[in-house]
Amino acid sequence: MTLLTVNSGSTSVKLALYDASSADTPTRVGAEQHSGNTLDPQSVLGTLSSHLPSAPQVIAHRIVHGGTRFVEPTRLDDAALAAIAELAPLAPLHNPVALRWVSAAREVWGAQTPQVAVFDTAFFAKLPRVAAEYALPPSLGVDLSVRRYGFHGLAHESMWRSWCGLYPELPGGGRLITLQLGGGCSIAAIARGRPLDTSMGFSPLEGLVMATRSGDIDPAVIPYLQKQLGLTSEEVIGLLNHKCGLAGVSGTDANPTELLADPSPQRQFAVELYCYRIRKYIGAYLAVLEGCDGIVFGGGVGERAPGVRERALSGLAWAGALLDPALNEAARGGRARISALDATVKVHVIPGDEELVMARAAAALLRA
Repeated sequence: MTLLTVNSGSTSVKLALYDASSADTPTRVGAEQHSGNTLDPQSVLGTLSSHLPSAPQVIAHRIVHGGTRFVEPTRLDDAALAAIAELAPLAPLHNPVALRWVSAAREVWGAQTPQVAVFDTAFFAKLPRVAAEYALPPSLGVDLSVRRYGFHGLAHESMWRSWCGLYPELPGGGRLITLQLGGGCSIAAIARGRPLDTSMGFSPLEGLVMATRSGDIDPAVIPYLQKQLGLTSEEVIGLLNHKCGLAGVSGTDANPTELLADPSPQRQFAVELYCYRIRKYIGAYLAVLEGCDGIVFGGGVGERAPGVRERALSGLAWAGALLDPALNEAARGGRARISALDATVKVHVIPGDEELVMARAAAALLRA
């Protein structure tokens, strides 16, 4: 079985080709990435098709938001596509774009080629109610689909699966905290494979400080800024998504590693705020999990910024999370253990592989 994964973002796409003929883990045989505000899905896939010896036998798409309806990988028929389109108000930057890639794949390879949706929210679909709901009456909350959905599910699932492979003696991976630190940032508490909490909520804006997103903020700030700046609520949300976070606080688009090397007090403060919020969430999740067996860093920053990992775990030796300075400094991409040998909490760097999770899920669905 030849399987193509389409991992589309608002302005980028990652394509990967897998040999899924084995019942075990699919094998990646090719990959490419494209970015830009003017990406044309049909052109990109058409060019890819011209280079392939034959059409893929199944195509798997990452869909950011599945709401409460889509909690498993799903075959994309007309009814499913219509339901995903209805969820666009919950993910306006991503779901409509993903549907464009589905439509383009149909045009290039025909409606007879099976297409499967794998949802970024599905990993968190069974969060405990206390973690999934806000303190709102049902008429303002769940009745209007206002709840905590969680995002980056494919990345967190990938890190958890890799961790389980490293520590098979821990049933279901034991108690694990996973951090996806990239342009967007999130953290999850996972107990034996079941997510108990995660930092992103109704939207990817909630939670950690991110590259350009504010993370947690008092909702009363929004109407206040509307009045002070003469903006609409949508314009304020746009500022919180695109003009805040590390970039907004530091006044630069530099990444955390570059900011760490900059002695400017404001830029040092930006990194400290970024790392403080991570440390605060780790502390909370230690309580949620009643202890911890491991902490995993993933994402571009998590994998390549030793200074961020060091600051994020500063002061957590009491909980058993103690880094080996040399191992941490050497880990700048790829898998690595970075905790001290005598640390009771094992800390690792594990790159996430969303496409492999997608390929595995799509192949299993079609074989079922």
